[in-house]
Amino acid sequence: MLSARISFLLFLSYRLLIFKHHIIKKKEKKKKGFKRELIEWGAILSVLGILYVTGLHTEVIGGLQRVLLWTGIITPNIEMEDTDIVDASYNLPLLTLDEDQFSFSEFKGKTVFLNFWATWCPPCIAEMPNIQALYDDIDDNENIVFVMVSLDEDKDKARSFLKRKDFTMPVYFLNGRKPGVYDSSVVPTTYIISSKGKIVSERRGMANYNTRKFKKFLRSL
Repeated sequence: MLSARISFLLFLSYRLLIFKHHIIKKKEKKKKGFKRELIEWGAILSVLGILYVTGLHTEVIGGLQRVLLWTGIITPNIEMEDTDIVDASYNLPLLTLDEDQFSFSEFKGKTVFLNFWATWCPPCIAEMPNIQALYDDIDDNENIVFVMVSLDEDKDKARSFLKRKDFTMPVYFLNGRKPGVYDSSVVPTTYIISSKGKIVSERRGMANYNTRKFKKFLRSL
């Protein structure tokens, strides 16, 4: 139901922008009345206001940013220089979705897809469907694990978001300070940790990970 509302609001916003563009073009031929101008802007601002008040603006913006990912322009870096490859830290304090303590060190010897995200982050919303698709495709590989770390203070909001979107990737909550090696101010940020405990890829910002090239890279570690 909520997805349908988001789709409708996206469509409505798009139609309003097209309408606005059409009116501007007509204005070149005939000057438009001030009253009509106010009505048009009022309609646009009303839609934006509804999105903000209902909290849907983040998902709408994320939906628009997802279009950029579909172009294939934004991809993760899988060719780091040897001098940029550093040791990963397994001293990452985590909680499960049920808020039980979890030791990140359990993943030593595994290839780890580590992603820091939040529900208030539009780029996170944009990239999560392709991460879910990647997870679905290689879920049968027991040597590769996914650790999606939510930075949300409101844990119930994060849980509700995951349930509503049917995301099944393993999600955890941060339970303390991040180690310095993961101390990025950018959200989302993704790290790929090799089975040898090295950070072999780092991406600050959203990216499309569900590609043949990235899957081959992930399976090779």
